[in-house]
Amino acid sequence: MRAYFLRRLLLIPPTLIGVTIVVFFVTRFAPGGPIEQAIMRAQTGDHGNGGASSSGLNRGALSTEDIDRLKAYFGYDKPVFTAYLDWLDKVIHGDLGDSFRYGEPVGQVIREALPVTLTYGAITVVLIYLISIPLGIVKAVKHRSWFDSISSIVIFVGYAIPSFALGALLVVYLGARLSWFPMGGFTGDNWDDLGWWAKVRDFSWHAVLPLTCYTIGGFAWVSLLTKNQLLDNLAADYVRTAVAKGVAFRRAVFGHAFRNSLIPLATDFGQTLGGLVVGSLLIEKLFDLNGMGLLAYHSVVDRDPMVVMGLLLVESAMLLAGNIVGDALVAFTDPRVRFK
Repeated sequence: MRAYFLRRLLLIPPTLIGVTIVVFFVTRFAPGGPIEQAIMRAQTGDHGNGGASSSGLNRGALSTEDIDRLKAYFGYDKPVFTAYLDWLDKVIHGDLGDSFRYGEPVGQVIREALPVTLTYGAITVVLIYLISIPLGIVKAVKHRSWFDSISSIVIFVGYAIPSFALGALLVVYLGARLSWFPMGGFTGDNWDDLGWWAKVRDFSWHAVLPLTCYTIGGFAWVSLLTKNQLLDNLAADYVRTAVAKGVAFRRAVFGHAFRNSLIPLATDFGQTLGGLVVGSLLIEKLFDLNGMGLLAYHSVVDRDPMVVMGLLLVESAMLLAGNIVGDALVAFTDPRVRFK
């Protein structure tokens, strides 16, 4: 077991290198990159993002020397593989490069967006598993009852509605028309002036609508997964034998069937944990949340290669770590599992 997880950890660096090589080459040769955009903005005098102006260019037609200086500034004066090695060397020393769009270090740009996505992602995971697992257990125990039927209707409706469509309805009706909740934003404008308890209320008030959209899909999936797995284990011979020998039904459910039902949930949890940092573009755009999803969208649209590479590195590392955590949870849940 220890050797398996050690091999998995040792595979993370070469996996990240392989992924980043592919994306680095794609961003390098994709049209409309930072050179073209910097030339266009230098000619029009638009230096709002800090990219062209920080390279020392003035408004007007660009000479060959100006273009060469641009290429040197963005690292396009070197062969692609040499440029990748330079980028990798900087990453090893903790430097992710500079953002073309924001004119700031990529690490700082990601650090500003990461808390928003991690906060909503962590709360979403807690809510999903805290509600869905007990609900799935009750649905399995009360299979084909009125509670199971009504809750299944609610779950399937929630699963069928896209989260961004639900978010649009919530913003229009609960935000704009009824003014029950804010229409967007992570916190209020007067956040710095609030006390501790007032900050909790302000954040909670702003988080109700986004969290509803975040949890609706995962809530339905985990509930049905828990119910179906528990039903399969309750119908197994070992549970029937335990009940026939006098074991109480409650103990048979939680002491035998439920633990085996946790195995697919443990696998799913690892993937969910790795996806925390990815964020949701549509939800973040809808509720004006400056998280990782929205940052990734802007970096791709604006051809900001250093931010794309930085986001890819962080998200890939989180996904790989989430898979390892999932394997560890599976081994912890089922003692029969041995990775050899």
